Amino acid sequence: MQKNGSQPSVNPPGNQEINLRYYFSVLRKRQTTVLTFFIITVLVVIVATFSITPLYTASSQVLIEENLGDNTIERGYSYRRYDPQFLDTQFKIITSFNVVKRVIQRLHLNDKYRNYFLKKEKNQFLFLKSFKEKIITLFDNMTSRDNLLPGEGFEDSDLLVGPETISDLEVIVEKINDDLEIKPERATRIVNITYSHRHPGMAKLVTNSLISAYKEELQEIKHSSSSDTLKWMTEKAEEERKKLEDSELALQAYMRKNDIITIENKLAIYPQKLTEFSSQLSIVQAERKKLESVYFQIKAAKKRGEDIETIPVIADNAVLKLIREKIYQAEQDIKQLSKTYGYKNPVMIKAKDELKSLGREKTIEIKRIVESTKNAYDLIVTQEKNVTELLNKTKNEVLNLNEKFVQYSIMQREVNTNSVLYDTLTASLKKASVTVQSQRVNVWVVKEASLPRYPSEPKKLINLMLAIAFGLLGGVGLAFFIEYIDNTVHSPEEIENRFGHTVLGTVEELKGKGQEVESFVRQNPLSPFAESFRLIRSNIMFSSVDHPPRQILLTSMAPSEGKSVTTVNIARVLAQANKKVIIVDCDMRKPRQHTLFGRPNSIGLSNYLTGNTKENIIQLMREENIALVTAGPTPPNPAELINSHKMKKLLAALAKVYDFILLDSPPVLSVTDSLTLSTLAEGTVVVVRAGETTYDMLTSGIRKLNAVNAHLLGFVLNCVTKTSGGEGYYHGYHEYYSKNE
Repeated sequence: MQKNGSQPSVNPPGNQEINLRYYFSVLRKRQTTVLTFFIITVLVVIVATFSITPLYTASSQVLIEENLGDNTIERGYSYRRYDPQFLDTQFKIITSFNVVKRVIQRLHLNDKYRNYFLKKEKNQFLFLKSFKEKIITLFDNMTSRDNLLPGEGFEDSDLLVGPETISDLEVIVEKINDDLEIKPERATRIVNITYSHRHPGMAKLVTNSLISAYKEELQEIKHSSSSDTLKWMTEKAEEERKKLEDSELALQAYMRKNDIITIENKLAIYPQKLTEFSSQLSIVQAERKKLESVYFQIKAAKKRGEDIETIPVIADNAVLKLIREKIYQAEQDIKQLSKTYGYKNPVMIKAKDELKSLGREKTIEIKRIVESTKNAYDLIVTQEKNVTELLNKTKNEVLNLNEKFVQYSIMQREVNTNSVLYDTLTASLKKASVTVQSQRVNVWVVKEASLPRYPSEPKKLINLMLAIAFGLLGGVGLAFFIEYIDNTVHSPEEIENRFGHTVLGTVEELKGKGQEVESFVRQNPLSPFAESFRLIRSNIMFSSVDHPPRQILLTSMAPSEGKSVTTVNIARVLAQANKKVIIVDCDMRKPRQHTLFGRPNSIGLSNYLTGNTKENIIQLMREENIALVTAGPTPPNPAELINSHKMKKLLAALAKVYDFILLDSPPVLSVTDSLTLSTLAEGTVVVVRAGETTYDMLTSGIRKLNAVNAHLLGFVLNCVTKTSGGEGYYHGYHEYYSKNE
């Protein structure tokens, strides 16, 4: 058994067999739900199926093709243009008001055979349709007129007018369209037209008449539109001819006035000139920026009195480099001569004069370079200005030419547009005149409708099979859904898998009048109910290796889970095994043991713990070999009394006399008395009520018991039904003892 506070989660099934067993256990536990859903579904479908009026369906096949005339042959092979909207348009025409109206008038359905459509059908679900129509009518009235104020779309007198009455013809048209179905055959141009009616002869007549009415409607559409089309096209062609003549005359006048031919030649030359001027301007601007930088650098150096020889354009000059080399050589010669001759020696004087001459030459060369740089800069500035003026002048000329040519292009496009429109209208007019008598849609009847022999609806066998399938699947799905949202404990396997503690046994739920749970074990010692407590007794006896626990606390998570009755029945089966048993009712807030045994509660545990009595608090049931300590009067501080030294002293004294001490305590989640008692007892048994105790309650309660290091012996699953109990805990010995009885 698990002692720590961890809570193992439910492990997934280890193999397929365990998984299937889980599913079967859920279905058996929820078999009432599955059967109820299945029976209701099947009954509803059967009642609805046999209440519907049978319908007979007549079917015909029609080939519908678009007549493309000479366009069907293209590039030497048969070619048919695909129009995805063609068949949809024809379907709308077949079901249109005019076509159905032709059928009604041809067959006299609105006078001679009106009872076939306007007679009320005997259908117990007809009131649903009537109720739906009333709701729709009421909604339409509210949204159409009631939301408008006088003067907004209606006159005041119009608001007093009721809804327009629907004629019998319109009603019959709607009824025929409701039962009319048109579907194209897959990968063909054949269309299936089906119509369903409660009379087979009427279904056949309407289906065949619908095709004839459809052909007549196509002819009517063709003839009514041809004359109007020819008249309109003739008038439009004349208008376009006049527009074309006027635009051509205006274009000729504009070309003569602006010399459009010369403009076209210039427009071909000017872009090249613009490109050349732009390129020259870029080169000149780059050269100007380069010279400007050098020139400004020289001026700045002069202004600051700096040596301008360090400027790159001067320093890199080849002539100046040669002069500097001569000056350097002259200086070296003077140094050598000064070692031999004096300053006034003619040789020294000549050498110094040569050095001065080189200095003057260097100065002249530097001045020349500066003047050359200034002249080059001035020249490039002038050149940049000239190129800029040429570029701007060329741009202005191009803009002027473009304005004239744009107007020319506009007039040319107008002429071209008018010419295209006129040519198109002329060609269309000729074609329409030739094909005015041809049919745009070709219709051939491939198969006429025959008299249906059997009703098409309702499909009783299919409906029944679907009801059975849906009933089973829906019931199973509902069962698993309820199982998913059900958070209560139902079987011992669930407790053991989720919490890792042993289930000591399960107790069946006693049903029927006159069966008292607290006395059933004594009155029926060989019943499965009594055997379940013997199993619990055996599991408690073998719960410890060295010796069975003698001081046992019985508690639950919440009230009304059966812990008091379970305590009584465990005491009785222990007493039947010749054990001395005493029950101590520690629930001093809501005691029950004195009621179950029919004993007074005037003196009990509370009196002893408070020291208010010296009488013997132990009451003996000699016929059952059981002793009882009732709770006594309710004290103001039960928790403090339970945790007192006298309580420990009492348990020690009772342990010397009795083999087993059963402590009936309050629920764990309600008060702390059970947690205190669990530290005094040698083992704790938690009573769980199947179908009521939730896993959240168990999780919280076990966490509290683990917090005080209580020795949890296991669980007793109470009020188990045949469908919720575990196989190994309940059904085995229940079947055995049932056969024995």
